[in-house]
Amino acid sequence: MIVDIINKKRLGMALSYEELDFFFNGYLKGEVKDYQMSSMLMAICINGMTDEEIFSLTKIFIESGEVLDFSDIPGIKVDKHSTGGVGDKTTLIIAPIVASLGVPVIKMSGRGLGYTGGTIDKLESIGGFRIDLSDQEVHEQVKNIGVVITGQTADLAPMDKAIYALRDVTATVSSIPLIASSIMSKKIASGADKILIDIKVGEGALLKTPEEANKLSELMIKIGNFYHREVRTIISNMNVPLGHNIGNSLEVLEAISILKGEDNSSNLYKLCLELSSEMISMGKNISKAEAQKEVVESIQTLKAYDKFLELVSAQGGDLSSLKVSDHVIEIPSKVSGTIMNIDALSLGKLSVSLGAGRVNKEDNIDYTVGIYLHKLVGEKVEAGDILATLYVKDDFSLTSFDNIFTIQ
Repeated sequence: MIVDIINKKRLGMALSYEELDFFFNGYLKGEVKDYQMSSMLMAICINGMTDEEIFSLTKIFIESGEVLDFSDIPGIKVDKHSTGGVGDKTTLIIAPIVASLGVPVIKMSGRGLGYTGGTIDKLESIGGFRIDLSDQEVHEQVKNIGVVITGQTADLAPMDKAIYALRDVTATVSSIPLIASSIMSKKIASGADKILIDIKVGEGALLKTPEEANKLSELMIKIGNFYHREVRTIISNMNVPLGHNIGNSLEVLEAISILKGEDNSSNLYKLCLELSSEMISMGKNISKAEAQKEVVESIQTLKAYDKFLELVSAQGGDLSSLKVSDHVIEIPSKVSGTIMNIDALSLGKLSVSLGAGRVNKEDNIDYTVGIYLHKLVGEKVEAGDILATLYVKDDFSLTSFDNIFTIQ
């Protein structure tokens, strides 16, 4: 039966709800093995799924655990998800901004997928920060301070958690049906009233083309309609990294810098402004222009930064513990000119080789390593100017940094 279902999907045929339920729940029970699920994921990746299959799989993911209920907490709960990209630390910035303006944020985040860093990995670079809150703790924290960022609780879509880890190491992360079912099952199970999806597209993202991004956008909205949730999407550029910092501790430090109002010009700041404004618009039923005024004021008055400190404190974190490696390699520019492009994919892969990401699902992450980009796209450089600083392990040997910056 297991092999028959794999073979059916391998041949590009649609699976029934019963077949999907048997196979995926069998995996959760240990009756379907890793290698069999890997075959199924690859068949889905190659042949896709119908809308009905995707609705079924989303339902199976949701019903593998419990659905959280925050209806007793006042206000519209708006959740945001990013499909992941190089240097994407938007959640660390957006959640405190939105919560500081009175819209509750309950954020269930994941670990890194391939070269795209995970919010949970970034938060774990803060000593003591707890990412394994119980349902009761999540509920109490949202009631008390209006914001929580935690890993998936053990009871929330546990099937997705198991599949997510396997996708990371089987080259199946970019499957649009699997992305859609994974994201929407978590968002719906975690009690969101409205959902904003930041769909990254480009060389440094899971989705490489605008066509793929538009397809995922339409699918997310369809799933939202199926479950009576308002879903909005923003498609954002991931041909270049987001912001200056790539790597876990480094990205937390950059998030702090933006929340303190020290950066209001980078692509990271501009995207966070757009996403936060969209969430406030959804949560308060106001125009995006009105919402943006509130967001800017929250940053300028440090309300957002204070909420970030409150969040870290509530979850046991100690910001003074943040560390970056003492071992650095500086990359000078060989030519003078204007930076036309920065290769996000190559930088993402480099960050993994430094130890900032995982190759296998069991791998440990080094939170202190990463990349700081001194210069961004559009800036002028002189020969000899430092383009990037690599924070590395003491035994790291750089083979090449050629062609990452395009300078003309």
